[in-house]
Parts: sequence; C-alpha cells; structure tokens
Amino acid sequence: MVTRHAPVVVHPPGSDAGRRVTIRGEQVGTAYHLLDVVEFLRRSGMPEAHMGIDDPDLVEWRGGDSRMWRVEP
Repeated sequence: MVTRHAPVVVHPPGSDAGRRVTIRGEQVGTAYHLLDVVEFLRRSGMPEAHMGIDDPDLVEWRGGDSRMWRVEP
C-alpha cells in the first residue's frame, strides 16, 4: 500500500498565532490567516489553490483545521 502525502502542510499555530506553511517540503512562510495560505499556494503555481484549501489530498492541516489560528489555553 502506497501512502500519499499532501504536497502542502499547514503546521500547528505558534504562540504568535502564525502557522508555518511548507509546500513540497520547502518552507514558504508563515500564515496568519487563511488568505495567506491561499496566496502561498498561488505563488507556488498551484492552479487549484483557490478551490482546494480543504482538500486533504492537497493540504494537510496539522494542529487544527483551516479555522484554527490561535493556540487554545
């Protein structure tokens, strides 16, 4: 069985509410809002970026989904 990984990983929120974003294993920046993630995808040349933000085959959300931007106390 082959395990496929999403090419985009949005890491858990940090203490500053930012989430590191990696695309194909390369860190591309820190997102502070969902639109930041979309912009990173657009810059990377992913044409499906605006449609696939919740597609687990495209984006793996770690430590919370696309609505999670702060560390819960």
